[in-house]
Parts: sequence; C-alpha cells; structure tokens
Amino acid sequence: MNEATPRLVAAKALSLLDLTDLSDDCDAAAIETLCRQANTPFGPTAAICIWPRFVALARELLGAGSAIRIATVVNFPSGDLPVDAVIAETRQAIADGADEIDLVIPYKALIAGNEDAVRQMIRAVREACPPPVTLKTILETGELKDRDLIRNASHLAISSGTDFIKTSTGKVAVNATLEAADIMLNAIRESGRNVGFKPAGGVRTVGEAALYLNLAATIHGPDWAMPSTFRFGASGLLGDIVAVLEGRESGTQSAAY
Repeated sequence: MNEATPRLVAAKALSLLDLTDLSDDCDAAAIETLCRQANTPFGPTAAICIWPRFVALARELLGAGSAIRIATVVNFPSGDLPVDAVIAETRQAIADGADEIDLVIPYKALIAGNEDAVRQMIRAVREACPPPVTLKTILETGELKDRDLIRNASHLAISSGTDFIKTSTGKVAVNATLEAADIMLNAIRESGRNVGFKPAGGVRTVGEAALYLNLAATIHGPDWAMPSTFRFGASGLLGDIVAVLEGRESGTQSAAY
C-alpha cells in the first residue's frame, strides 16, 4: 500500500471496515442509521459491529442475503463474565443472526498470570461458533501494555482456535496502536496459521488506515489484507473514507471509536 493513492486506500479500507456502534446510548434508530450508512454509494462495508440486543433488528433491516456481515460483542467490555454466561450470550447472538462474534478475553486474569482462563474462554466460545461463524478475540492491548504480554495473548488466542485477533474494545484509555499491531501481526506470522487481524478504536482517517495496511503488507505481503484476514473496527472512519472517495478533504472526521 506504500504507493497507493488516498482513493485506493479509501476503497480498500471501505471493504475492510466493521462499521461500529457500541455507544452506551445506542438505540433502534441508531441501528437503522448504521445499516443505511453501511451501504455506501461506493460499495458496502465488510460488516457492522453492534450490541447483541440489536442483532435481530439488524438482520431484519439488512436482509438474509446482504453482503454486509453482522458482528456482535460478547463478554464485553469487561472480559469478566463467567464462561457459561458468555456461551449463552454467544448462542443467542448467533440464533438472532450474528455472523461474527467479537469476544473479549479475560484479560485481567491474564495480567494476573492465569493463562488457562484465556484458553478455556476462547475454546468454549469457539465450540459455540459453528462454521461459518467467525470468531474474533479482543485482547485489550491498551490494558495489557507489556509487549511480551500482548505477544503471549496473541499466541494464546491463535492456539485456542480464534479466526482473528483484535486489539481493543474501544472502551479504555488506549485502544489500537501501531506498536500493538506490529506485535500481533508478527505473532500471526510466527504461528504459521491463517488468522486475521483487527485494529479497533482510534483509527479515524484514511491516512491512519494506510499506516496499518502498510504495516500488514510489510509483515505479510501486499496482498494479505482482505476481509477474511483484516478488518478495521471504527465508527468515525467511514466518514473520512467517503470524503476521500468523493474528492473532498480528508482528516476532518472525529469519533470516540
């Protein structure tokens, strides 16, 4: 992506975007708006990412044959729920029409040295996600902080059967960073497994998206990033993507996620 024009980067980012509304005041009207925004004049986003309680509504709005996938979050945002509760949450979301499950690992337990808690959670939710449901695991790298801990969390998630590793919930002080992305993308390469990567929270402009795409291309090759291997989790990025594709000025959008 190093020599790609802003328009090419914007088009690529659009195809990789999980358009997100995980705001605390999200309501049915906001989901209707999100579903409408996800169908842009330049093509659809890869997915929308929403609270579990809105999955059935989104499925109704998008329709069964929609190219836009529905992602939802479980054990979110704390990572502290019991395994049984997370499994129940996951199964209900899939029954309601979710295509993708974004699971927060018990990262506080991992910080305390309990790797088994992470393995057990991911394996249990993996079992509750039959194909073709995609499982993404949220490491909450801004709370893990330590490079070795982020790398260890990445390898734990990969070896436990996840389809993607994702940086963040977007609900803590530090979310996606290029440093965390570098560690996670290299962990995927080290594993030799076909696992995707999702930076989430804080990617707001096409220029910022290009930095992550360039990093992925450097580590995995120029053709690696596609919807099955790379997603952006963001709410504000779409506005900047559309601005660039329409030939307007970039870098004016801001959002919490």
